[in-house]
Amino acid sequence: MAAKKTFKLGENARGGIITVEITGKIIVVIGKEWDMSKGCSRSSNQSGAKEFTRGTAESTDPNVRRKLDDFLNDLTTSYYAGQILEWIESKVKLGGGNPWD
Repeated sequence: MAAKKTFKLGENARGGIITVEITGKIIVVIGKEWDMSKGCSRSSNQSGAKEFTRGTAESTDPNVRRKLDDFLNDLTTSYYAGQILEWIESKVKLGGGNPWD
């Protein structure tokens, strides 16, 4: 299973763009700088936006939700971090369950 989504948040996120890529159990969150040469609207093609940070987590990690939330809150507001986490959880199950089982 592979899923990818780009969130064009503009002034609500550092750099303006957050891309999430999910491949199997690996979740990658990428912060990108808005490419102003392609336009300012959300409909502008931002496929060439430059990456400035990247966070990777494994969905089976018992602390994955907290790690993703911390990383996302460093990039954007808690509202948008929650929206992105909801999308991630709709694509992959987070957490490894009880470590004592």
